[in-house]
Amino acid sequence: MSAPLLEVRDLRTHFFTREGVVNAVDGVSLSVDRGRTLGVVGESGSGKSVTALSIIGLIPKPPARIVSGEVIFDGRDLTTLSERQLEDVRGERIAMIFQDPMTSLNPTLTIETQLVETIRRHTDVPRREARRRAIELLDEVGIPNPDARIKDYPHRLSGGMRQRVMIAIALSCEPDLLIADEPTTALDVTVQAQVLDLLDDLRREHDMAMIVITHDMGVIAEVADEVAVMYAGQIVEHASAAALFARPEHPYTEALLGALPQLEDHASRSGRLTAIPGRPPSLLDPPPGCRFAARCLYAGEPDGCAEHPPELRELRPGHLVRSEHPASERARPREGAPA
Repeated sequence: MSAPLLEVRDLRTHFFTREGVVNAVDGVSLSVDRGRTLGVVGESGSGKSVTALSIIGLIPKPPARIVSGEVIFDGRDLTTLSERQLEDVRGERIAMIFQDPMTSLNPTLTIETQLVETIRRHTDVPRREARRRAIELLDEVGIPNPDARIKDYPHRLSGGMRQRVMIAIALSCEPDLLIADEPTTALDVTVQAQVLDLLDDLRREHDMAMIVITHDMGVIAEVADEVAVMYAGQIVEHASAAALFARPEHPYTEALLGALPQLEDHASRSGRLTAIPGRPPSLLDPPPGCRFAARCLYAGEPDGCAEHPPELRELRPGHLVRSEHPASERARPREGAPA
């Protein structure tokens, strides 16, 4: 088997603040192959975006610093590259779509300027050729009348159109890896579906690897081949999307899926959404054991998982879980736990 296009090994990114050291990413390992999509899911503050920014070297320095680990991209460890070398990788080999296109696009520059500058930064083409390529990209991502809309400023476009422009910029140099950080944030359901379909079509057309970061399990179900579930700076479950939805093992993954609204609840008008009790631990002072133990319905004596951190282990081929209480090994749930 060929090596993955991207392999992250035991990555640890810490923020050094006046209050203390925040263990934002604490031992994350993951990989993605060319032409495949990895979904990274978890609550806000779980470390998803910091992991992505660490991969491409865009964490704020200071206060953040990668303290250990490797980011192997196409055979090179990106953590050892200089800023100048990373600039050549970003955009040309790895591109990122950020959460909010309104803050990612420069409001004082036209779409043409921003697209053309990106293309010319990474390719040796004259401005006229870069402009032609920019119009082609806008057409490719579904923006109507692209030769006219390219002259617009970002505020003249809808949220969905701005997100399509961000996708066009990300694809402008035909990257090998596309990282999409909450690509459907603030979009209505119809536009969200269109953007997800567009990303999936472009991945197949360009044979890219893709990482989709989200808190929305519905988005994961739509686009991901593999899924990494993050909680409190760590990966707690990793499996194929089919296996994860059919047979979740970690109590946190079960809770996330259990919190999804059900059609029958809406039909009866009597159902209530299931919430995960409690809140994530502070990463300034993470607990010594399992980080989900305080919210877990299965934690307790005599296993001592609240005191001893579980390792990420392989239950079945390709299905990893960080828990002393995976679903397939439970004799019976504690009182009050879901069946």
